[in-house]
Amino acid sequence: MGVGASRVRDLFEQAKEAAPAIVFIDEIDAVGRHRGAGMGGGHDEREQTLNQLLVEMDGFDVRGGVVLIAATNRPDVLDPALLRPGRFDRQIPVEAPDMKGRLQILRVHAANKPMAPGVDLATVAKRTPGFTGADLANVLNEAALLTARMNLRFIGKPQLDESIDRVIGGPQKRSRMMNERELLITAYHEGGHALVAAAMPGTDPVQKVTILPRGRALGYTMVMPDDDKYSQTRGELLDQLAYMMGGRAAEELVFHDPTTGAGNDIEKATKLARAMVTEYGMTEALGAVKYGSGDREPFLGLDYSSESRTYSESVAGQVDAEVSRLISVAHQEAYDVLNNNREVLDELVRQLFEKETLDKEQVAKIFEPLQRWPKRPAWTGSDTRKPSEVPPISPPERPIQPEPVMPPAAPQQPGSYPGPYSPQPPVSFPPPYPGGPNPPGI
Repeated sequence: MGVGASRVRDLFEQAKEAAPAIVFIDEIDAVGRHRGAGMGGGHDEREQTLNQLLVEMDGFDVRGGVVLIAATNRPDVLDPALLRPGRFDRQIPVEAPDMKGRLQILRVHAANKPMAPGVDLATVAKRTPGFTGADLANVLNEAALLTARMNLRFIGKPQLDESIDRVIGGPQKRSRMMNERELLITAYHEGGHALVAAAMPGTDPVQKVTILPRGRALGYTMVMPDDDKYSQTRGELLDQLAYMMGGRAAEELVFHDPTTGAGNDIEKATKLARAMVTEYGMTEALGAVKYGSGDREPFLGLDYSSESRTYSESVAGQVDAEVSRLISVAHQEAYDVLNNNREVLDELVRQLFEKETLDKEQVAKIFEPLQRWPKRPAWTGSDTRKPSEVPPISPPERPIQPEPVMPPAAPQQPGSYPGPYSPQPPVSFPPPYPGGPNPPGI
């Protein structure tokens, strides 16, 4: 006991001797979780380490020359004493980059990779909303590996498309062979998702549909926004629920017997519907009230007890009823959309059987005769709150902020490692296969 506290004392003694110094603690939630939770009471090793860290931070002086920086993915479980003024009183959230940030990150990671002349990194950035910097680096690394396996000299658009799919859904299972009936069910299931997503007025555009197994999925439909989005309306969430139930509805419509393939769709739909009821206040019956404290067990990071529920049993019954109603209505809407567009659904399945994968342009061409779902009516949550007939103002033009200019790279010394912005020779790949651009069997 006391080993962690002793190491904390030694750390700060060394930092003060080497001042000015910066102490960086990564994953501080490993020792900085809320005290008094879990096993061991207040005398376990983790809490002693945290107590010593708090003592050292109390002794900080502006003339000491030591700056303490920490990082965590779980700021919600940190002990409140760590976040009070004088300690970690400034929190800087690092969120997923927007499209402009993704483009800059891709340029950094593509600087030392042989990119084909026709590759547009802006298109890659547009196709990867929500990706972090590590995800984007993984996309380019996967594309480089695929290029090397195919014995090609430059990373092209097909390799980048495949690498994005790998990061999202995992590697493609070429060895998984399904019989014709399972493949047909998968095609109708994914076609149901895609058709309902395209028919609903508030869903994101369909980017890709495939019946090739990838990861643990037998097929998948990629529905992603063209631009970054930071909030969603109630109507968009209802359309999203209908899109999630599209696969199950297609199985019921065509085969009259649903399969287990919709299990993950039902799980996601239930989670979204419960959030609409308990967090977003999007039902008339329960109103704009947050139900549940939302606090999680700080030691394990999960809620294993019912103590966090701050509402009565009768309200819990109403919550369950509203969640069931939302999913039931979305299920029926998806079924009606598919029933009204059965010919389009059948044509989509034929194209999937022929090509196995359809991109955004191919899907849009198939969906040209699609009967769209009407726009949802205005909703305020109460009959006493009538929607205003006065339209919103036209937003005034805002000045465009100039983009930051990257400083020129410093000249590299002989034998030094070239930086990401330094001119450097392209990576040498082996010559292509003599029989053509790709070796046989790929």
